[in-house]
Amino acid sequence: MITITENPIDVNKLLDYVSDPSSGASVLFTGTVRDHNQEGKVSKLHYEVYQEMAEKILQEIENEINTKWKINKFIAIHRTGTLKVGEISVAVAVSSDHRKEAFEACKFGIDSIKEKAPIWKKEFTESGTKWVEAIAK
Repeated sequence: MITITENPIDVNKLLDYVSDPSSGASVLFTGTVRDHNQEGKVSKLHYEVYQEMAEKILQEIENEINTKWKINKFIAIHRTGTLKVGEISVAVAVSSDHRKEAFEACKFGIDSIKEKAPIWKKEFTESGTKWVEAIAK
């Protein structure tokens, strides 16, 4: 399940969702708003989304994950709107029988969301604002 929301992300709910008695591994990734970029201090971020296209692409990402790896459960949530430093902007959680699949599926999930989903980020810095291209690292 991949969701886009304006609401704060509760990582405990994600971990509860992927919890499964058949899973020996659960992996959680969170992306948070940091207080700096290469050029200086960041005060906040603003995310915008093309909702209909994003939902379609996110479903394709989830389908690909379920095809490539033997996982038990998968969830990803991405925020939109204005976020303060320290807030979680995106989270991905995966459970599987073994850690290798969970780690690989989680990494693929976040990298694919950053590369493919039509979600745009604007940084607010000391020198002004600018839209930032997604970088999958």
